[in-house]
Amino acid sequence: MKSSPRILFLVTEDWYFWMHWLNLARTTRDAGFEVLLAMRIQEHGQQISHQGFKLFPIGLLRRSLNPIRELLAVWELVRLYRSEKPDIVYHIAVKPILYGSIAARLAGIRRVINVFAGLGYAYTSKNVNARLLRLFLRVGLRAAWAHGRSIAVFQNEEDRAQLIRDRTVVESRTRVIPGTGVDIERFQPAPTKAQEPMVLLACRMLWDKGVGEFVEAARLIRQLGVKARFVLVGRCDDDNPASIGFLQLQRWQKEGVVEWWGHRDDMPTVFSMASVVVLPSYREGLPVSLLEAAACGKPIVATDVPGCRDVVRHRVNGLLVPLRDASALADSIATLLENEELRVDLGRRGREIVVKEFSAAAVTAQTLALYRELLCGAAQGL
Repeated sequence: MKSSPRILFLVTEDWYFWMHWLNLARTTRDAGFEVLLAMRIQEHGQQISHQGFKLFPIGLLRRSLNPIRELLAVWELVRLYRSEKPDIVYHIAVKPILYGSIAARLAGIRRVINVFAGLGYAYTSKNVNARLLRLFLRVGLRAAWAHGRSIAVFQNEEDRAQLIRDRTVVESRTRVIPGTGVDIERFQPAPTKAQEPMVLLACRMLWDKGVGEFVEAARLIRQLGVKARFVLVGRCDDDNPASIGFLQLQRWQKEGVVEWWGHRDDMPTVFSMASVVVLPSYREGLPVSLLEAAACGKPIVATDVPGCRDVVRHRVNGLLVPLRDASALADSIATLLENEELRVDLGRRGREIVVKEFSAAAVTAQTLALYRELLCGAAQGL
C-alpha cells in the first residue's frame, strides 16, 4: 500500500501557526497528506498535538544573533529533515526560509515551498540595522535558492516584484497565493454591539503596523469633538525589532487616548463591536485582520501600501490613506464615523469581495494544487 505524501511545515512560533496557518495544515491533512510540524512551543503545543499532526519542538529563535546558536538551529533542522524525509518542506516567513532552505540542501530535500508572509522589518524600516539585514537576506536567500525544485510563494504581487527586481528569486519559480483565506462561516456580519462608536486596530503591537499613527489619529479626532472609543487588540512581540513596549502601551491607556485589550481569541465578537476597522501598516503580505473585518461587513481604513491595497479598494470597501500620515488617517476615520450609510455600503461590498476572492476554500485549493505540481514534477523526474 502506497504511503501518503509527507509535508513538513516549518514556522518559528506556535502561536503564529495557531492564529494563521492551522486551517491550511488541516486542509492539507484532509486532502490525504501526512502533516509534520516543526516550531518553537510556547503556548499551543497540546492544542496542536490534539489536531492529529506529528509535532517536533525546535529551538529556532526569530531574534537570536548568537552564531553558535544559529548553527545549532540549522543542524537541528538538517537532522530532522534527514530522519523524517518529507516529500515537501513548507517554510513560512524569512528566517525559516533561510535556515530551512540551507537545511533542505544539506539533507537532500529537493521540493521546497518558501512562503513570504510579508517582507517585514527589513523592508519597512529605514534605519541602518534594517538595511544591513536586507543586504544579508539578499545574499543568504540567493545562496539558499539555488537548490532543487524550490518555489517562492508571495501573498501579493508587489512583494514578488520586489524580490525579482533584487534578483533574490527567479521569476519562473514564484507564485502569488493570497495567504490562507478567511473562514467566511466563522467571520460573518453581525449587528454592532457597542453603544458608542468604536474604532479598532487589531495587530501585533509593532511600530511598523502604524500603531503610533493610530494613537495620534485618536488624539486628533478627540480634539474635533467626535466621540468614539479607540481600541488596540493584539499581543506584544518582544522578538520583533519594531516591538512597542508594555510600558508604552500602559502610558497610552493612562492618558485615556486608547484602550489596549491584549490578545483575544474571540475576534468575531471583537469585530462585531467595531464601527470602523483600521490598519495603518507600513507594508503587509496580506493583512488577515482586514480580510476578517471585511468578512464581518466592516468598513476599513488602511494605508496605501503593498498588501493593504490588495484588500482595500478605495471607496469600494474602504478608504486608503497615505503612509505615516496621522492627519489623513484621522480625516478618513472621522468621515466614516459621521456617515453611517457609507459605513454600511462599504461593509456590504467588503463582505462580497472576501466571499468571492478570499474564502479559505478557494485560497487553500491553490496551495493544494502547488503540492501536486511539485509531486508530479518529481514523478516525471523534473
